[in-house]
Amino acid sequence: MPGLDPGIHCAACTMDRRVKPGDDTVKKPNPLCLCGYKGGLQEANGRGVSDEMTKPRPPVLDPAEVEPKIGSSYPEPFQAPCAKRERRRLGDALGLTNFGVNLMRLPPGVASSMRHWHSRQDEFVFVVSGEVVLVSDAGEQTLTAGMAAGFPAGKADGHQLVNRSDGDAVVLEVGDRTALDEVDYSDIDMLVRWVGGEERFVHKDGTPY
Repeated sequence: MPGLDPGIHCAACTMDRRVKPGDDTVKKPNPLCLCGYKGGLQEANGRGVSDEMTKPRPPVLDPAEVEPKIGSSYPEPFQAPCAKRERRRLGDALGLTNFGVNLMRLPPGVASSMRHWHSRQDEFVFVVSGEVVLVSDAGEQTLTAGMAAGFPAGKADGHQLVNRSDGDAVVLEVGDRTALDEVDYSDIDMLVRWVGGEERFVHKDGTPY
């Protein structure tokens, strides 16, 4: 939220730093927040730290500076559940090649993906803020901020995250980049398979989308 008053941060991302009990004047923005606040850090003495002093330099980056990808690459009719999903590919921005790291924002009612599992690639998720519901073969579990989940490669347990709350959720995703990975989707007629050296969405009978 550019243009916020220097003493205000979004409620979802602010970490309180009180000098003494009852003192609610000292706050520090969460570095993982993507609210767009650019006012600098506010110190106990009321002096602000300039943007120049806090601007990150490689190999450090500000996730808010990474262009988000909105929605998914799914073929129709499977785009709607993830249409408002926002992903910032931090690993790509930092030049990482062995594994990927995404910072994902899920507005209310939005899913991270269709329920799926990978043949060769591990996945890990960590809830930064808000809450999501993990849907898997074991049922449903609510993950709140600070909780994590992992999905080993080759384990046929379709999973997805769904935000059923009334506020945004932010999730850190990590996955390796093992070659020739394929994806099975548990509840719909879709797979990811290698066809002619390229990853393609196909029906379960092998016909392409």
